[in-house]
Amino acid sequence: MAKSSATDFVLRPFEGLPGEPDWVAMREIVPSATATVRTTAEHGGRDVLVVTILPGGFAGMHRPDGTVLLAVQGVLSTGDLSRDLASVLLETLDAEPGTAVPAPATPSDGPRLQEVLDLSVPFEVTVHDGYDYWVDASAERTDDVNESLAEAAEATIPTVRLTSVEHAYWCQMSREFLRWARPEPEDQVVDAIARLHARRESALQLPGGEGRFLGMFRASGLVVPVWELPAGTEASDVEQPAVQLAERLDAALAVDAPLDANERRARAGIVSRQVTLR
Repeated sequence: MAKSSATDFVLRPFEGLPGEPDWVAMREIVPSATATVRTTAEHGGRDVLVVTILPGGFAGMHRPDGTVLLAVQGVLSTGDLSRDLASVLLETLDAEPGTAVPAPATPSDGPRLQEVLDLSVPFEVTVHDGYDYWVDASAERTDDVNESLAEAAEATIPTVRLTSVEHAYWCQMSREFLRWARPEPEDQVVDAIARLHARRESALQLPGGEGRFLGMFRASGLVVPVWELPAGTEASDVEQPAVQLAERLDAALAVDAPLDANERRARAGIVSRQVTLR
């Protein structure tokens, strides 16, 4: 992984961190989730709660009980999101309990997350229905606080992280969808899905019908394929079909032969529908 300066744009800011696809998912597609990381001994060996978002658009929060929270959706990247988040994290660690830290307005010249975090600690995401983790568990919960939390939870898109495969998230919007952040390089994922699509094997085989492959989007340097599920499909319905699809996808990823004519046509259609999220 190449070194970057404070002014460089970094396409994959989470590259090298455990669970890179889940960092991307928390940044781009999961409304409410947490994961615990730990700083290196040099930076105090502190446990930190990484969260999707904090109230007021803050990027960091040192709660009155001493818990340090870092929001991955609360920072608009100035070029290297990893460096920006590390800057917020270090400032939050140094802040007094009860302090909220805003997102940086200018590029940081400090270390990146890859240098601040203990990379031996796994990144295990827990998805939440609401935002109770914003509040000190021992603090008094006023009516205003409870009302604010309830309003935030009501606006949250129902989301479930699958347990049968890694980095895949069921969500319910106008319809149910599966969004699956992939760790492999973009071209390899596109080629693999094109091979499956050309053989009509890219769908999820579900009890209520097929989960249709819609396309994919780019986010933080990775691609996130998306499947539209039959109406009423629950997350539990997707677990075993996702395993079966993962087996087909892994087999397609292992093929290094050039795409044939049908696969090239399928690939062109996939690429034409791709969207990039910055």
